[in-house]
Amino acid sequence: MHEPIDNPPALMSKAVAAAQLSAIKEMAMLGARVSGAASLAWGLPSFRTPAHIREAAIQALEYDPDVGKYALPNGLAELRQLVAQRHQAKTGIEVDADANVFISSGNMQGIHCVFRTLLDPGDEVILTDPGFASHFEQIHLAGGRVVTWPLEEATGWRLDVNRLEALITPRTKALVLVNPCNPTGTLFERADLLGIADIIERHELVVVIDDPYSEFIYDDREERYFNLASVAALRERLVYLFTFSKCFAMSGWRLGYTILPDWLRAGLLKVHDANVICTPRISQLAGIAALSGSDAHISEFSKILAGRRELICERLDRVPHVFRYQRPEGAYYVFPRIVTGCRNDREFALSLLSEAHVTVTPGSAFGPGGAGHVRMAYCVADDQINLAFDRIEQYFGV
Repeated sequence: MHEPIDNPPALMSKAVAAAQLSAIKEMAMLGARVSGAASLAWGLPSFRTPAHIREAAIQALEYDPDVGKYALPNGLAELRQLVAQRHQAKTGIEVDADANVFISSGNMQGIHCVFRTLLDPGDEVILTDPGFASHFEQIHLAGGRVVTWPLEEATGWRLDVNRLEALITPRTKALVLVNPCNPTGTLFERADLLGIADIIERHELVVVIDDPYSEFIYDDREERYFNLASVAALRERLVYLFTFSKCFAMSGWRLGYTILPDWLRAGLLKVHDANVICTPRISQLAGIAALSGSDAHISEFSKILAGRRELICERLDRVPHVFRYQRPEGAYYVFPRIVTGCRNDREFALSLLSEAHVTVTPGSAFGPGGAGHVRMAYCVADDQINLAFDRIEQYFGV
């Protein structure tokens, strides 16, 4: 019989021992233990990967003798070229497929490489608060320190650029933005984003744009969407990450790309190679099909998500004694405040799961500004949204 280790934490990295599993995944896993739970916790789109992408993968598996082999760490040349073309079409900025494109195993792995490349212990990264839960832990694990930039619920979770400059110190390396915002669904204004660009330039920082949701913007607000990656003056200070997970329904394929200056790309390749060697070839071949084929499905996805947003807002309107919320403008999350009695948002979420069999994510996972809220994902099927709120109404009353 093996002797137990007396003090296991002493053998573990302090950074890992102090880290927290993403509350999104924690709640999803807890919900999986509850038979028939209605889950609004995970931003996992219900859509199937489009047929032309699946068919390309099938053909590759059947006829490509290299399909099961390593790819080079810098990614397949054809995919990098298509990425460069897509980025120019979306932003007007021309990039070099060899010098400025990095193929990652999803945006999570891509941004992990970014932080590991940029940060020394104690370096600071500014995150919006509320902001994406996993960014907090990724920065901590890379040895960095998170500096929160508060967003106020009373102003619709808008950026307050006047507060940004005071957060910058000699240890600040970067600012991270997700637009539309996860978890609030807010679409950030062009003037505010241009104000950020000016500050980034003056303080010689890097701005990291994590873009899973820009294809999903509602209420004819597309004309309001502004991509900071289109500012030519930032090209040596801007890192833009795109994931295939959401608008191509390829979350399980683990595929993304990063546009970045050449001075940074060499560093990312070192981390990427040491981390995963390469993004799976089969996923990259599927990405080639995605970018070279029709994207008509994206407008259909967006239309369906707009309908689900209407549904979840209608259901929230029926329980004003439980939640107050800001109507989301993009992405596929709503971030209501809990107005019924509860000790804290985590206890609320755990109680809702155990008693009503509904899974949501505690808002405090998204930063101090998220305390007292929960995040609900409406990328799930209509019947899941209705089931979740039927149970909420039964649990709390109408």
